[in-house]
Amino acid sequence: MRLWLFGNGAKPGVAEWAERLRDALQHVCTITAFDLTGQSDLSQSEADLALVVGGDGAILRAARQMGYRQRPVLGVNLGRLGFLAEVSPHELLAQLDQLVAGKFRVSRHVMYECTVTGPELQRTTLGLNEIVIYHGPPFRLIEIELYVEGELAARYGGDGFILSTPIGSTAHNLSAGGPILHQELAAFVVTFICPHMLTNRSLVDRADKTYCIRLPKAGPGTTLILDGQDSIPVSSQHTITVRQAPVWFQLVHLPGHSYYRTLRDKLHWSLSPPG
Repeated sequence: MRLWLFGNGAKPGVAEWAERLRDALQHVCTITAFDLTGQSDLSQSEADLALVVGGDGAILRAARQMGYRQRPVLGVNLGRLGFLAEVSPHELLAQLDQLVAGKFRVSRHVMYECTVTGPELQRTTLGLNEIVIYHGPPFRLIEIELYVEGELAARYGGDGFILSTPIGSTAHNLSAGGPILHQELAAFVVTFICPHMLTNRSLVDRADKTYCIRLPKAGPGTTLILDGQDSIPVSSQHTITVRQAPVWFQLVHLPGHSYYRTLRDKLHWSLSPPG
């Protein structure tokens, strides 16, 4: 088995655990890339699996780094929530034999492509979680128009807008009151942030449609935020288009881990309060 080993070396404990895991792994597989900076060029490197040490943010960064050469990802959680990073370092060390023997399941998940066009700008970014459009200084209401397949779907004023993948539905979308989508659905969810309306409900629709966002009125601080890691200033002169990416994010699940167990253990979903 060939592995890429990633992590954010600036985070406490990541470099130490990455080195420890590398020492254990190199006896049973081949590590073809070891990167704790997020800057390595992977174009000349091959792998069967990517091991990411850290938290969900490290996984988002690794997915962006792999770009259009996605490999199955196993997340090793050193963060707080670890919704995507399912296993602890100790669990991984205890299950190394199963990993090398291929005794795991790989699930596929929608990614998005977001294209921003405007004056002297055309930029396309690949992402996994969500795009967020949010107001900034002077923190005034922004007007947003959403077109789905060319048809006007919504027009409103508010603080912002979220278009999320199922993977991202448990992130900013959840905090804004949006629904949880099963991670393996091929769908997007649209959630408005503090809209000035009496009927505020999220919308779930197919991922194979084209979503176009325009901003008839936007203050100078209005910003497009991609996966919480990349920011682009936007104005009424910009058009933001989101489509399903031609590649899929792939997540490795070791025995004993499942999506519903993660919902229960990490988000305490469906659990009654102790009595």
